[in-house]
Amino acid sequence: MASYLTGSEAFAREKLPSDSVPAALPTKWADKYRGATVEDLDPPPALSVSPDDPVSAALMAAYERDYSHLTVISATKRSLLGYLNIPRLKDLLHSGAVQETAPVSSAMQRFNRKRGIYHVITMETPLEELEEFFESETGPNGDQRDKQQFAVVTDVARKFVLGVATKADLEEFVKRRPA
Repeated sequence: MASYLTGSEAFAREKLPSDSVPAALPTKWADKYRGATVEDLDPPPALSVSPDDPVSAALMAAYERDYSHLTVISATKRSLLGYLNIPRLKDLLHSGAVQETAPVSSAMQRFNRKRGIYHVITMETPLEELEEFFESETGPNGDQRDKQQFAVVTDVARKFVLGVATKADLEEFVKRRPA
């Protein structure tokens, strides 16, 4: 496979003495993703539930499609309110903190809209940026946060939820991509 240099890499190579030119000067992510975007992950369409739906219905829908996260949207405005983490939901059910007949709103994790700064992930987002989103412990405004396990993929205007990309999806993409 051919390896291409960026303009700055080519310029740096020209300035090096000829006996010290390395075989290639790839960036950290160039060999790993090679320009791939979230669209290349081929994320399945998002499965959204309403906050009023029973937990049992959301759990069944997630099992049927083998999803680990469901987005929760407003039934009236169709706006994104939060998400339902299925492994966490199983723990809540097992501990008795939530009942299967309870509404999804009792178990969902809400997005903090007061912060107002979101890292928008679209189908055109480069995979290296997605990996940085998963690995970073700081949010877009510099606040400390936990590492993320999934990203909600939206359109640029954040009007439509197109899918959910997980850290596991990214790892699987790297494994199946030829070297």
